[in-house]
Amino acid sequence: MRELLYGATAMGTFVVGLFFLRFYARRSDALFAYFGIAFLLMSVNHVALGLSDAAAETTVGWYVLRLLAFGLIIVGIIQKNRVPD
Repeated sequence: MRELLYGATAMGTFVVGLFFLRFYARRSDALFAYFGIAFLLMSVNHVALGLSDAAAETTVGWYVLRLLAFGLIIVGIIQKNRVPD
């Protein structure tokens, strides 16, 4: 059951990432690129967690991957809200 749920969330985050990258291609707004890459990283994280055992979820590597994804979202928001000099 765990694999099914990780697969569903991986598919969902992958599709959302593709939507954001499509919006980036249309608008050339870097915020969409940051969000798209972050969601694709989260999709990779969910696929890897679904293929590993349940005890591996608490290892540092998975947290670093999620931290990188959320960090990309924060960087994108900060860059979007910066006042041009």
